[in-house]
Parts: sequence; structure tokens; C-alpha cells
Amino acid sequence: MEWTHRLAGLACAGLLLSPVSALAGPKVVSGPGADPGCFKPWSSQTKIFQWDKKPGPYKIALVNGFVGNTWRIQMVKTAKAFAEQPGIKENIKEFKVVSTGTDVAAQLGAMEDFINQGFDGIVTIAVAPDGFDRIIRLADKNNVVVVPFDNILDTDKVMMVNEDQKEMGRMSAKWIMDESGKKSGDILEVRGLPGNSVDRDRHIGFREVMEAPGNSFKITEVVGNWDTGTSQKVTADALAVHGHFDGVFTQGGSDGTVQAMMSAKHPFVPMSGEGENEFRKQIADHAKDGLKGMSYGQSPALVAIAMKAAISALQGNPMPQLISIPIPVATYKDLKPGTNYWPDLNANFFAPNQFTPCGVNFTAPEIMSQSEKNTQ
Repeated sequence: MEWTHRLAGLACAGLLLSPVSALAGPKVVSGPGADPGCFKPWSSQTKIFQWDKKPGPYKIALVNGFVGNTWRIQMVKTAKAFAEQPGIKENIKEFKVVSTGTDVAAQLGAMEDFINQGFDGIVTIAVAPDGFDRIIRLADKNNVVVVPFDNILDTDKVMMVNEDQKEMGRMSAKWIMDESGKKSGDILEVRGLPGNSVDRDRHIGFREVMEAPGNSFKITEVVGNWDTGTSQKVTADALAVHGHFDGVFTQGGSDGTVQAMMSAKHPFVPMSGEGENEFRKQIADHAKDGLKGMSYGQSPALVAIAMKAAISALQGNPMPQLISIPIPVATYKDLKPGTNYWPDLNANFFAPNQFTPCGVNFTAPEIMSQSEKNTQ
């Protein structure tokens, strides 16, 4: 195994020294990057990339993986809606969408196919946080801008867009502790889709606070896949086995978790969950009954910022390697109808869809009028 790693390292070194690859991909340049109000560097140490300018309009592809939950469906619809908005539409010659499922090889194959078709930019939610090195090298060789977002990669070789997932886990743990006033007790953690960096990082952040010295929580983990129906089932199963929880952290399918607790006649407890409109409606309806809820938002509109970042990079603008997006949060203390949740809308969707500094501003009808189907 060690010998294999050495051979791989030598092969990579050879590629880096070759005349073709030396000129390919982005250059690391001095900051600041373009439009820092929108494309905020993750930290002061974040590198600034710059690609050679390409004439537009551009061929852009969205290579999604899993599409089996509300968030992913809304994300695909948001991408299609954004591609039609003024200021973006004139910069896009062709826009394609494909969802490949949970298989890494299928996602890599789709990305390679778009590169070979001459696409200029690819935005993607990575099925796994690693295994993309070959595709990144191929994209660099062909001057294709690849932008992972949401589930990002464990590398600094590609431009990425995300919110701070570990911080979401940390703030959720702090919320449960602050609202319950406890440093011990039984906690339910409803995790997301296994194998993704988002699920991993939120879990790490949550445990970092809950398992800090001085705390003695007993945490029960279940896998909800960020899906309402799955979260409801696994929460119901956990309640049947354990009987009672003092707090709940759910990564998604939050409304399903609440519904399972209501069906089991479990008393409401402090709970941190995602930005689903249905979850926010539940908080607003039952806060007086004890549902002290916090709803953080990993917005499906991240795809729009990733698309905008890809276009900006193709236009030759300097860009942060890792772009930080603020975490939108609403709690039972500050929910406002028509502002951060919509009580009259029955269709489930994720409420946070506005990033004013980036010019990203969607209405629910704009998004819902689109289809989540592939466009190939």
C-alpha cells in the first residue's frame, strides 16, 4: 500500500511538472477577490484563485447526486429558476441538470462527460468528500471551472461554496442546552444522508459541544436521510425504544421528527432543526405548548451562488477558494408570517432562499414552477 502511495505521488509530481498541466487550472493570486459582499472568503488564510478569462455566454451543468428529499428537489428547481433570471440568463448559453444518485462513480462519470462535451463550468453537490482528484485535474487541464457546494470536498484545489456546517452543529447543541437548562439527559440526534461531508461536519460540531467537559448527555443516533418520511419513522422507532428525550437535534426532515413526537404524545422539548417551512409552521403553532424550536437554514439557494461564482470565475475575476455564506436562523422568538415562514403554503419547501448581497432573491412560485427532472 505504501509503495502504491509513493507511485501515485510520483505520478502526480510528474503531472505537475508537465508543460500542459503547468498552464492549466487557476492561478493563486493576491486578494481581494471579486464582490466580497457576496463571495466572502472563509477566513483570512483562504487562497484567491483566478482562471483565464473566457468569452461568454457559457455552458453550465449542475451535477447533483441524491435527489430523494425535499431539499434536493428544491435545489434543482432553484438552479433552473436562477438560470432564467435577468443578469444570469444572458451569461448562459446552455444549462443542463443531471442527478446521478448516491454512487460516486456515476457522479464522476457525469462530470467527465460534461467536460468532454466542452462545458465551461460544473456546479456539483459531491456524493462523498474525497475521490474527485482525477476529475479536478481533468477540469483544470480543460480550463473548466468546477464548484462543489453544500456537500463539499476535502481539498483546497477547487473553488467551493458553503455554510459552516460544524457551526450549525455547535449552535444546535448550545440551543438545546440553553433552552433546557440541562447539562445531562437523553438527546435524540437525527442524522442526514450517510457519507456526506454535511452530515459528518454537523455531527462533529454537535458532539463537540454536547460531549465537552462537564456535560453527561446520553445521545441516541438515528439516520433520517434529511427526509421527512424517513425522519418520522426513525424518530417513532427511537421513541418506542427509549420512551423519552430531553432535547432533539435533527439535520433535516425536521417536520417528520415533530410529527412522530406528536403522534407518540411525547411532550415538546427544545429542538434544533433545518429550515423547512413546515417545521417553522410547527414551531409557530406549538411554541406556546413547549416546542422551543430553532430553525437554521442550509438554503437550497446555495446552488445559485455556486452558479454565480462559476460565471464570475469564467469571466476572469479573482475568486476565494472557499466562499462562506452566512447561516440564516429563525427561532420561536422571532418567527414572522410572510417574512421567514409562510403559514398559508401547504407544499413543503425550505424557507431561507434570499441572499441579498448576492442578488439572490426567489419567491416560492418561481421555484415551485420548475421541475426537478434531468434536462439531458
